[in-house]
Amino acid sequence: MADRTILIVDDEPAIREMIAVALEMAGYRYLEAEDALQAHALIVDERPDLILLDWMLPGTSGIELARRLKREESTAEIPIIMLTAKVEEDNRIQGLETGADDYITKPFSPRELVARLKAVLRRASPPGLESPVEFEGLRLDPLEHRVTSHGKSLAVGPTEYRLLQFFMTHPERVYSREQLLDQVWGGNVYVEERTIDVHIRRLRKALGDQHAAMVQTVRGTGYRFSTRDA
Repeated sequence: MADRTILIVDDEPAIREMIAVALEMAGYRYLEAEDALQAHALIVDERPDLILLDWMLPGTSGIELARRLKREESTAEIPIIMLTAKVEEDNRIQGLETGADDYITKPFSPRELVARLKAVLRRASPPGLESPVEFEGLRLDPLEHRVTSHGKSLAVGPTEYRLLQFFMTHPERVYSREQLLDQVWGGNVYVEERTIDVHIRRLRKALGDQHAAMVQTVRGTGYRFSTRDA
């Protein structure tokens, strides 16, 4: 769970702080943004697992940002919970029609927020990826969002986690850098192919001496995940 990243988008520092404390106590990693521009930059760079998005933001509104995110293929699957002081049913319907996964009216309790957040994350788990995957003591648990080596937690960054999850659910097959970009980053995100190499190095470092060799370089082609010798 500690590797799950939640983006808090709200222009009120006190609200962001209250949410941040609740998320930290619940074991989540969090990021903060005070407007839509800052939020979009963080979403592209960090690919959070869920967005807590205030309806009323300076400049581009939260509802407009939600529409944009749901239109873009690379961000369409990121769950969004709208936060708003608007209590009218029409506003709630409008928020949900933009593609938001839930809608919480202010004021709300931190416990309610965390409970609703957990429910949305459970629903958002990709089909077929809910079960843990394990190879020779290396275990990835999607429900806990945790990677362990013989029971010991490994510090794996968000991008490296997604890369490892793809590898472990597609073992023994070679993927080019371009294919990995499409599968892990999404086709509409502009990332240099060589960026893959940086994340591969980070992933190997996170896996340590015991498991790094499973992420294999296939010269002239790309990478594969395998328990066999390269």
